[in-house]
Parts: sequence; structure tokens; C-alpha cells
Amino acid sequence: MSTESPNPAAADHDGEAAGHEQATRDIAEVPAVEVITTAAIHLMSAAAVKCGLAEGPDAAEHLDLDEARRLISALAGLVTASAPDLGSQHAAPLRDGLKSLQLAFREASVIQDPPGQGPGEKLTGSVV
Repeated sequence: MSTESPNPAAADHDGEAAGHEQATRDIAEVPAVEVITTAAIHLMSAAAVKCGLAEGPDAAEHLDLDEARRLISALAGLVTASAPDLGSQHAAPLRDGLKSLQLAFREASVIQDPPGQGPGEKLTGSVV
């Protein structure tokens, strides 16, 4: 007698459920600091590309300051909110990266935001 489910869709669902359970177990083992830092790095990378800081001859094609503003503001919120829990060892490099992105945004902008009004500056203070 076969142990396989007679319903292939049910078998796929069982496999999916097992995959979700494994993913849940895997993420449960990751410290919060690592999850937060990973999310911040993804935001930084995306913002850098949107600020035109990507490498290669087509870097300028990826410049999108509206998108960069959103990503930098989200990063500022994450870094500001999580910094007390991360400790200076983890928060300091994130703050440095955020400030570099804020300055890169300002440099790439044709029309400058007033000091304190750039992306994320309501949370971090002026970078000028």
C-alpha cells in the first residue's frame, strides 16, 4: 500500500506546510539584532542604488530620488527605533551608513531640501 496521498494537491499542501514550519524554526533561531541588521542592510543597498551609487556604466539609469527618499526614511525609522536595543556596536555602523546615504541623496538632488527636511532627517536631525 502506498503512503503517498491520493490527492496530489493535498500532498503539495503538506510539503508547503512542512516548508513553512522549517522556515519558522530557522527564523526562530536568528537573534533579533541579526534580523534588524539584515533588514537595514537591504534598505541601505536599495537606497544606494536609487541614489545612483551602483557600480557600472548603467548606474545612472537606476537613479530614482523619489524611491530613494522612501527607502532612506524607512531606514531612518528602523535605525532610530532599534538603536537603543541594538547597542552601539551594531547601531553605530547603521547610523554611519544612513548618514552617508542622506548626504548622497542631498548631493544627487537638483533641488536641495532645507536642512532637517531631507529623507529621514526628521528622525535623525540635519546632516548638513
